[in-house]
Amino acid sequence: MLIIGVILFGMLVGAAAQLLLGRENGRVDWSAALAAGLVGSLLGGLVGSLLAGDGLQLRPSGIIGSLAGAVVVTAGWRWWKARRAA
Repeated sequence: MLIIGVILFGMLVGAAAQLLLGRENGRVDWSAALAAGLVGSLLGGLVGSLLAGDGLQLRPSGIIGSLAGAVVVTAGWRWWKARRAA
């Protein structure tokens, strides 16, 4: 059950990151949202929680860090795709 929750949370955070940066083609790319959400949550959420002193518990600092990490991963992915296309 925990794994399903982590996957759903990652997808929601990744989709939120795409919405903040603007959607490509007017829709959410769910595979990219899942990847960005999971990687961003791991990097941003873990670092945010540990820097805030919250440990590994679910706190607002971890959620904000997860979203920030997903935004960075999504922006990096879009930059990489644009660079390869040019």
